[in-house]
Amino acid sequence: METLNQTDQQYKDWLIELKSKIRSTQIKASLAVNATLVGFYWELGKMISEKEGAWGSKLIERVAKDLQADFPEMKGFSERNIKYCRQFYQFYTTSIRQQPVAEIENEIMPIGQQPVAQLETVNNADIFHHLGGKLATQIPWGHNIHIFTKAKSLDEAHFYIQQTIENGWSRDVLALQLKSKLYDRQGKAISNFQLTLPDPQSELAIQTLKDPYVFDFLTMTNPFQEKDIEQQLVSHITKFLLELGKGFAFIGRQYHLFVGETDYYIDLLFYHIKLRCYVVIELKNTKFIPEYAGKLNFYLSAVDSLVKSDADNPTIGILMCRDKNNFETEFALRDINKPMGISEFQLTEILPEELKTSLPTIEEIEQDLKKLDEPTA
Repeated sequence: METLNQTDQQYKDWLIELKSKIRSTQIKASLAVNATLVGFYWELGKMISEKEGAWGSKLIERVAKDLQADFPEMKGFSERNIKYCRQFYQFYTTSIRQQPVAEIENEIMPIGQQPVAQLETVNNADIFHHLGGKLATQIPWGHNIHIFTKAKSLDEAHFYIQQTIENGWSRDVLALQLKSKLYDRQGKAISNFQLTLPDPQSELAIQTLKDPYVFDFLTMTNPFQEKDIEQQLVSHITKFLLELGKGFAFIGRQYHLFVGETDYYIDLLFYHIKLRCYVVIELKNTKFIPEYAGKLNFYLSAVDSLVKSDADNPTIGILMCRDKNNFETEFALRDINKPMGISEFQLTEILPEELKTSLPTIEEIEQDLKKLDEPTA
């Protein structure tokens, strides 16, 4: 491999081109114009990727020093950030090469509508603007770093970019959603929405649900009951609403209904702004059993009759349980005529103090292991 010393003049010519690009795109002003900044970082990553193979692994280190010397007042030219620029460019181009090859289209389609045409027919500007770049420029560079360093595919990256734009996520909230693998959970709950709701409401309702729900902001000590979980969820209502997703408005806990001559109490009642319907949430700190679906169906009928107005859509139910058998769950929903979905939920469980004291310490375990290694007489 050629070294930078052997191609010093070539490097100097290339650096002049890079500096000219920085000045011509008025990168200083672009610190306040996110789209221009993200677009420039793509170009920088492209230029580094094209030359690094020939000029060696020290290229980024040298470029960082040269750019920081010429543009000392500007951020973004550290070795670390230039490596991110390279990764940004390579994430999209490598992901595209991994997509199925299809017949060449007249126009490249956005993410989620591919397959992508043969890569040889597409230039880098097209790749950036049509396969992620156009959306990527709508979110800050720090958000982009979180996404292209964590996402495994273009579709996943596209999902998190869109969710960030639609929900106005901060960088911390985006990091939380990436950590909880929202992409893998969104729209994965078992439901009967396609059979009980008209289009497009059924599709929107499907995408509203997750499986599992992750309530890692709760710390519960065994033994605990559903009412304890309810209380903590309401106490952490902001985080609970974030996990439920956009559009949920909290109505009440243990919502009272009087049916016939009997009092009933719904665990949690919400209203969904986009779906324009009430949402009943029932919590079960056990594995799913078919009887739960029947009781939730009863609650949905009661809300539709006693609470829902003519302007509201049919009430939706979400049953959250600790575990479920998917086949059994699908079978239980087969003849249910009210729209409902069934998901698992996860939370953080901590050991009670009396149990902690009965467990062996690390030191005690180590001593026992040493005894096993000692030769017997």
